[in-house]
Amino acid sequence: MSKPLSPISLDPTHCRERQGALLGVLDSLRVDRAVLTRPEHIQYLTGFRPHRLMSGAVSLDSDGHCLLVSPNCVPDSVAADDVIAFEAQCHATLRQDQPRAVSEAIQKAHQQRPAAKRVGVEFSCFGPHLRDAVCVGGDVEFVDVEPALWSLRRRKYPDELQMIGRAIACTEAMYARARELIRPGITEIEVFNALHAAAVEVAGEPLTDLGNDYQCNSPGGPPRGRPAQSGELFILDLGPAYRGYYADNCRTFVVSGPPTDEQHKAWERIVAVLDMIERTVRPGVRCQAVFQKACDMLDCYCPKSFCHHLGHGIGLFPHEAPHLNPHWDDTFEEGDVFTAEPGLYKPELRAGIRLEQNYRVTAEGVERLTSFPLHL
Repeated sequence: MSKPLSPISLDPTHCRERQGALLGVLDSLRVDRAVLTRPEHIQYLTGFRPHRLMSGAVSLDSDGHCLLVSPNCVPDSVAADDVIAFEAQCHATLRQDQPRAVSEAIQKAHQQRPAAKRVGVEFSCFGPHLRDAVCVGGDVEFVDVEPALWSLRRRKYPDELQMIGRAIACTEAMYARARELIRPGITEIEVFNALHAAAVEVAGEPLTDLGNDYQCNSPGGPPRGRPAQSGELFILDLGPAYRGYYADNCRTFVVSGPPTDEQHKAWERIVAVLDMIERTVRPGVRCQAVFQKACDMLDCYCPKSFCHHLGHGIGLFPHEAPHLNPHWDDTFEEGDVFTAEPGLYKPELRAGIRLEQNYRVTAEGVERLTSFPLHL
């Protein structure tokens, strides 16, 4: 068994720095106050992440005052000037009206603060309860600050890199376990269960997510009761999240024996794409150009066998900017943390190979964050 690592959390000092970055956005938008309820934004700004069955909120005024509304009790070591706890449970039963209770707490707290005329909110989850709570003291104009928050979240702070690094450590334990147990006859469910256990042993606590692709002889999908067969390829695309922060990297394993010549040739082409990314990516490079270069390289081996995105950012959501995808026109920025996952798929490969690394964009290029071997 792996020894659990010491728990880590976001640093309140860096949370205050992130609040300062958001205050700059509010000033540019002439916004008096931001009121946010998405768990990832509460965590990003205060260090506190509500349980997935509980609600919360953060309110940040243009003068820098930060209010946290948390379920049941006041958490320790959070970056907030005031914390209000509300009853998320009554006699151990979860309340279904928690968003309304959060809104009532915000309304009461805002009555003690200067009125806000322009309020930044997340349009994707801004409901009537919160709208009524924020409209204290007259008419209020609402501004969607969610896109600005997505942009701020691209540049990862040192405490966020630690959290992502812990999630990556979970994947490395999972791949080490996979090499030990993948053999003919083992089912995808058995592999999934063993890998889940390996990740939890490293994390020392339940994970907040575990990723999607655990299928053999398939490009990907959730685990089935299907037994693996000799010569097939087992694609494991693992995305565990530690306290809300995601890793996302992929390895492919031959179920038994050495890879075939066809499989080895495809593997070489995919590794060449990862090498190209490490040589090419730096701040200012267009993601679409890198995607197209990868497509051209893989099409030289087998046209149309690469059928998905080349990668994406990771952090508090499994797919963030930058998007290595022809449907976005993103540009790499210093501080981005992203995945690159080229793959090739055809029946002769039983049924395909995908390899994925995680990187941080530096001023000069990229730093690779994943170290588990790529061999089949």
